[in-house]
Amino acid sequence: MSDLADEVDELPLSTRLSIADALTLGNAICGFMAVYFTTTGVLVPHLMGTSDSAMSKHSAGNAVTLMLMAAVFDLFDGLVARKLRSSAMGAELDNLSDLISFGLAPAYFVVVWGIVSDDAHGKVAAAAAVLVVLAVVLRLARFSCTTLREGVFQGMPSPFGAMTVVGLVLLELPFVPTVLAIVGVAWLMVSRVEYPKPRGRLALATFCWTLVSMGCIAAWTFDVPGGHSLLQAGCALQCVAAATIPCFATTRRVNTIRAARRSARAQVR
Repeated sequence: MSDLADEVDELPLSTRLSIADALTLGNAICGFMAVYFTTTGVLVPHLMGTSDSAMSKHSAGNAVTLMLMAAVFDLFDGLVARKLRSSAMGAELDNLSDLISFGLAPAYFVVVWGIVSDDAHGKVAAAAAVLVVLAVVLRLARFSCTTLREGVFQGMPSPFGAMTVVGLVLLELPFVPTVLAIVGVAWLMVSRVEYPKPRGRLALATFCWTLVSMGCIAAWTFDVPGGHSLLQAGCALQCVAAATIPCFATTRRVNTIRAARRSARAQVR
């Protein structure tokens, strides 16, 4: 045992996991399990002709809940890293975990939706899913190599984008508008629109909203009276927020630029 302890002590600091890193790994696990439930509970029964609507609904609910849990882990690993510490691997672990939970998992959810839905087109849904994955990859890569002013993200954060994509699918709108909206979300993730980072009250509001979303999904999964209406309302609010936040952010940025120009002109005069 002493030899093992000596070996652990000799490990370089860059390979030692912190509490924040453990939360980040929880994010990755949730993303993988979301793919698992989507496959075993929705896709495989459909392909084998043994699909049960209640079981498929339960599995889809589990998959979406796991993606929401991944968002909670992603929220808290950053908070913990700022309060305590993160290892040298922290940023890389975070990007890889986000790619699984907010890139692969929602894109795969879209692919399966395109296969199992009666009014959907599998190849078109797969193309939209590819755009979602590419958007998350590009967004995470850009985040790693650019420096922005404190307190903002450039482009829609990938957890918010993933939840919006899933919400669009669960709204059960016609196929074409749903696909176009998913493509729009992918574009917002790689856009230059600035989003505030969830800190302080905003972090608390984000956490509460996630818990409410989980409650709506649970009500829908277990056929609680009014559960479907709650789910539809929650998904609609998510989509409305995804559409309105960029408008407010863009308007604020334009007003800031105009004010700066007016100030510069005043100084020249």
